[in-house]
Amino acid sequence: MTEPRVAKGSRCGFVALIGAPNSGKSTLTNTLVGAKVAIVTHKAQTTRGPVLGIALHGKSQIILVDTPGIFQPKRRLDTAMSGSAWTRAAEADLVALVIDAERGIDTALDPVFANLSYVKRPIVVVLNKIDLVARPKLLRLTWELSKRHAFERTFMIAALTGDGVPDLKSYLADGVPLGPWLYPEDQLTDLPLRQAAAEVTREKLLLRLHDELPYSLTVETTDWKELKDGSVRIEQSIYVMRDSQKRIVLGAKGATIKEISMTARKDIGEMIDAPVHLFLFVKVRERWGEDPERYREMGLDYPKDA
Repeated sequence: MTEPRVAKGSRCGFVALIGAPNSGKSTLTNTLVGAKVAIVTHKAQTTRGPVLGIALHGKSQIILVDTPGIFQPKRRLDTAMSGSAWTRAAEADLVALVIDAERGIDTALDPVFANLSYVKRPIVVVLNKIDLVARPKLLRLTWELSKRHAFERTFMIAALTGDGVPDLKSYLADGVPLGPWLYPEDQLTDLPLRQAAAEVTREKLLLRLHDELPYSLTVETTDWKELKDGSVRIEQSIYVMRDSQKRIVLGAKGATIKEISMTARKDIGEMIDAPVHLFLFVKVRERWGEDPERYREMGLDYPKDA
C-alpha cells in the first residue's frame, strides 16, 4: 500500500451513517466507496459492528462509518448495536441520517428522533430509495422532516442505482475538515481480512436461512493460512445457540452448509484475489450473546448493565 496523502488543501474526516434498520446505509456506503466493503441483505440488523468505508473525492478522503440500525433494544446485543451507532455519531465530523423514503416516517424512526437532539454534530438527512416514491410524497416527507429537526441539508438519492449520490458525495467532501489523509489512497476499508471474510460468510447465512435464525448466530475466522501455491486455507466457526439451530444451518445431509460454503468461498476469493479453501464448522454456544469476547470480535462494547 502507498502512504497516506499529505497535500496542500487536502481534507479528511469521519461521516457517520445512522438510521433505522434496513434503510440502506450499507448500500450507500458501498456506492460512495465504489466497492463492496459492507455486507448487504434484505433483512434488518444486518450490520452489527461499525464498518469503515473509505471514499475519495478530489482532495478529500471521506471515512464513512456504516453503523448498526437504531431500534428499541430487547437483548444485550441490541443494546450494544444501538449504543455503537450513537457513539460513532458523537465522534464523527458529520452525520447523515439515512431514511427509507418508501417507508417514510414510521414508528421504526422513533428511537432515532428520540436521541437525535443529543448529537452535537452537523446532520444531513438522506432520503433513500426515491426511485420507488412519487414526487409529491417526497416533498411532503421533506416538509415533515424539517419540523422534526433542523437538518443542514436534505438529499434525495437511490443508493442502489447511484441516482443523486454524486451531489451527496461532493457535499461530504467539502464538509470534512482540512487535514492530511489518514489512510493510503488504495485502501477501501479498515476491516481486517479475517473479519471481512467472516462477514462474507455471515451475509450468505443471512440470505439463506430462516428469518429468526440469523440473529442467533455469529461467525468468526479461526484460522488463516497462505499456502505455497498462492491459495489461502481458511477455517471459520459459526456459533449458534441451540442444537436445533445447528441442524438448520447444516441442512439435510449437509446440503445447506455446502451451499453457503460454496457462495462464501467464491466471494472471499474475489475479495482477496486468491483461490480459497474454506472450511466451516457449526458449533453450539448457548450464551454466545453474553460473551464479551464475541462483542470485541464484532467491534462492539459489551453493555454490562443490559
